[in-house]
Amino acid sequence: MNIFVTGVCGQLGHDVINELVRRGHDVTGSDIFPQYSGIMDGSAVTKAPYVQLDITDADAVMRVIGEIHPDAVIHPAAWTAVDAAEDEDNRPKVEAINHIGTRNIALAVKAVDGKMVHISTDYVFDGKGDSPRDPDDTDYAPLNYYGVTKLEAEREVSSILDKFYIVRIAWAFGLNGANFVKTMINVGKKHDTVRVVCDQIGTPTYMFDLAKLLADMAETDRYGYYHATNEGGYISWYDFCVEIYRQYGLDTKVIPVTTEEYGLSKAARPENSRLDKSKIPLNGFTPLPTWQDALSRYLKEANI
Repeated sequence: MNIFVTGVCGQLGHDVINELVRRGHDVTGSDIFPQYSGIMDGSAVTKAPYVQLDITDADAVMRVIGEIHPDAVIHPAAWTAVDAAEDEDNRPKVEAINHIGTRNIALAVKAVDGKMVHISTDYVFDGKGDSPRDPDDTDYAPLNYYGVTKLEAEREVSSILDKFYIVRIAWAFGLNGANFVKTMINVGKKHDTVRVVCDQIGTPTYMFDLAKLLADMAETDRYGYYHATNEGGYISWYDFCVEIYRQYGLDTKVIPVTTEEYGLSKAARPENSRLDKSKIPLNGFTPLPTWQDALSRYLKEANI
C-alpha cells in the first residue's frame, strides 16, 4: 500500500512510519520541520521519503497528498500541549492545527478517494462517572480547549469521509519526545518525594504498540470509532508512577494527592479516562499488550 503519515517527528508518527516501513509499505512521512528530526530507529525511517508540510496550509496539503496519491493517510499530527492550549495567544494556532489542519487532510484524502486514520483523545468527553466510555458514545463535553479542537477535528473527518477510523487514545508515552514516564523518572532522580494525582483514572498507551494497531487498521476496511490503550486494567497517575519507579529501580517516595490538591494545571483534566476497547477484538484487531509489559519494554529501549 501507498501510505502517507503526518507528524512523524512526534511520539506516535515516529513509531507509525517505522512500523509501516517494517511491513514493506510504500510510505511517505511529513511534518512541519525542514527535515526529519526524530530518533532514528535503526535505519528504518531513513528508507522512507520525508516531505515538509504545514497542515494548516490547505493548498499545500491538497497538492502534496494529490501528488503522492496515497491509499491511506494516518494522521497523528496535532497540538498536544494541553495546558499551553489554554493561553489566549495560543488558541488560534491550536485551532488551526487540530481543527483546520485535520479538515485540510480529510478534504485531500477525499480528493484521492483514500482512507484516513485519525488520532483523537479521551479529552473529547467530560470525564464524569466511573464507567468506561463506549467509542460510539456521542455525549461529548470537553473540559479544555485542546479537547474542544480535537472534537471539532473528529466532526470534520466524519462529515467529509466515509472511509475513516477515529481512534481515541489516552496517556501516551513513546521513545520520540517528552512524556509522563520520562518526566517522572527525571524528577525522581532529583527528589526524595514526588506528589502525583490519584483521582484521575485511565490506562497508558505505548506508541510502539499503538502503531501496530494503526497499521493493521490502514490495511483493512473495518471503519468507525475505536478506543485504543494498552490492556492491564485502569489505574491512576499515582499508580502509574509507583510502577515506573519500581521497574526503573528508584526509591523515590510517591505521595498521592487529589487533582484539587495538586492544583498546577491550567487545563481541566477528566477524572474518568476509562475507555471501552471491546470493539478492537470484536472487529478482528489484536488488543494492545498490558501497560505493565509495555512499560518494561519501553524502559529497556529508552535512554533515560
